[in-house]
Amino acid sequence: MKKLLFGLVVILASFPVLAQNQPFWDEIKAFRVADSITPPKDGMVLFIGSSSFRLWKTVQEDFHNTTIVNRAFGGATLLDMINYQDDIVLKYRPKKIFIYCGENDIASSESVTPEIVFERFTTLYTNLRAKFPTISIVYVSIKPCILRWAMRDRMMATNTLIQKYLSKQKQSAFVSIWDEMLDHGAPMKDIFREDNLHMNAKGYAIWIKALEQQVNH
Repeated sequence: MKKLLFGLVVILASFPVLAQNQPFWDEIKAFRVADSITPPKDGMVLFIGSSSFRLWKTVQEDFHNTTIVNRAFGGATLLDMINYQDDIVLKYRPKKIFIYCGENDIASSESVTPEIVFERFTTLYTNLRAKFPTISIVYVSIKPCILRWAMRDRMMATNTLIQKYLSKQKQSAFVSIWDEMLDHGAPMKDIFREDNLHMNAKGYAIWIKALEQQVNH
């Protein structure tokens, strides 16, 4: 019995260490602190995903909507979102959920196929639907960018799979921003920051136009 109790103590004591060693743990802790200081109100518009959302610092002002809560974290894949779903979405009571994620999955390895990304997305979506059976869930398509243009075929195929899936789901929408960010078949050059990956204000202006009706109606 003593050995059993000792083993349990060791296992329980290791939990915080394991959590701290997980990717993005600092970002998740920051969300917890922010929630403890100012708990988000029920009925918010929740943005979750990777850096294209995380870096959107003016999202409330851009949509004239103070109910928007941004819980995206940079570098996130769909697997990361599933891992942290309790902290970034399931503990809230949102009115709508907007998702931008999947680009980093594609970029993580050439072995990550559109089918793999699609399977990860449907896992996340199923988890969200189990918790929120009636609210609106909006997926923003993977964006084209200069840095990752060589990956465009896998990105476009992933978008197609997710779009077809969501077209058959209730209270769900797929918003494509792919073509809107192209100029003569290639990514616009003046809508990105110096890294040719993340967007500047001109890039976000395209997203505002594409998403405004979904966010505010």
